[in-house]
Amino acid sequence: MKHSELKERALKQNGVKVAYDALEPEFSLLHELLKARQTAGLSQAEIAKRMGTKAPAITRLESSLSSGQHSPSIATLKKYAKAVGCHLEIKIVANN
Repeated sequence: MKHSELKERALKQNGVKVAYDALEPEFSLLHELLKARQTAGLSQAEIAKRMGTKAPAITRLESSLSSGQHSPSIATLKKYAKAVGCHLEIKIVANN
């Protein structure tokens, strides 16, 4: 079974879609972090060095967002953004 088929099947189950949608901000942030790292052409180890930490910390940061079990601090996100040559923007957007 392909990932897309498994995802489609899972999202039809009671509560799964609600839980999945609740993680959207984390998934969106993870996507942006990974995109910025790829655009910068940097490895996790290179980002860690620029942030003054170790590679496993970057691995934990990126993987924690996909689990929704940890929210990184704004200071950490600023350091990550700076390490990949970006800046951090935070917005509050009205619900439609």
